[in-house]
Amino acid sequence: MDIITLAEVAGNLNAIGYGLATIGPGIGLGILIGKTIEGTARQPELGGRLQTLMFLGLAFVEVLALLGLVAGFIFQ
Repeated sequence: MDIITLAEVAGNLNAIGYGLATIGPGIGLGILIGKTIEGTARQPELGGRLQTLMFLGLAFVEVLALLGLVAGFIFQ
């Protein structure tokens, strides 16, 4: 095989790997935000505290997506 062809395959695999790495954080964000809305609907007086905790959890979930992106560049 030609070296250029191997580089193209490796680049395509990195794109597929990053796409798969974003599935987990996407599902996590959906669950996190949905449960926060559910908790606020059940106890509106805790809405502010739940929102604060949601943003903290959102930061941790987004770190997973960024790690997937950075790993794609590192292991290229």
